[in-house]
Amino acid sequence: MNSSPCIICVAITGSLPTKENNPAVPISIAEQIESTHEAFEAGASIAHCHVRDDEGKPTSDPERFARLKAGIEKHCPGMIIQLSTGGRSGAGKARGGMLPLRPDMASLSVGSNNFPTRVYENPPDLVDWLAQEMIAHDVKPEIEAFDLSHIVQAAAMLKDGRLKGPLYVQFVMGVKNAMPADERIFDFYVETLDRLAPGSQWCAAGIGQSQVTVNEWCIAKGGHTRTGMEDNVRLDRFTLAPSNAALVKRAVGICATYGRPVATWRQARKILGLEKAVGSIGL
Repeated sequence: MNSSPCIICVAITGSLPTKENNPAVPISIAEQIESTHEAFEAGASIAHCHVRDDEGKPTSDPERFARLKAGIEKHCPGMIIQLSTGGRSGAGKARGGMLPLRPDMASLSVGSNNFPTRVYENPPDLVDWLAQEMIAHDVKPEIEAFDLSHIVQAAAMLKDGRLKGPLYVQFVMGVKNAMPADERIFDFYVETLDRLAPGSQWCAAGIGQSQVTVNEWCIAKGGHTRTGMEDNVRLDRFTLAPSNAALVKRAVGICATYGRPVATWRQARKILGLEKAVGSIGL
């Protein structure tokens, strides 16, 4: 049993899920703010955010990110806001166009890998530029590790100063053509990160039906976890999730099973070294 607080991240929308997949997927800025607020009240302390255009397609539009960020700050005071620099929403440096908004965190993929129908390209020069922008704007990266080499690369970037420590690394498992949700691989990820970058914090996301399994591994093994409709729109194969909050509540229940307290936003900020940001929100 591990009694350390578990940070729950809710990935509210992503770039792929649509209303056709699940009518509860929040697409508009107003829907995203409302869904995040419900998830915050259910126990999530990090909001991982993408934005969509008027047609519901993914975009990196900084103005939309600014409106979403402002709404979450107003309705979820203290919640950690993490904006996505993912490649489905834009190309090249446009992927980092929201970093001057100075969110608490932003996602950072440090290497390329296969996705279901294409290559997720993260060339070294773009990775280095995004990392530099995050340092310049005091944004903490969440390293998205789709492959073992991404953990090795993040540790190398930490060692040579391209990233500031301690690292926060998310293992992404269950993406077709990338790393499967395999518990022995998961354990090796944790071991490798601890060996190469001691003192790092980690979490993981399971895609689709892997979500609840990976949630349980994270919680049982002392890490943090991610849930939400970006990764999975169902409670089970027969039941659509009615909200992001429902998926958060499921993760909260797993925490109770394993004796893990759910981290409050204050605890999450302390764990991640984001306490300095509290003063800027007047809390």
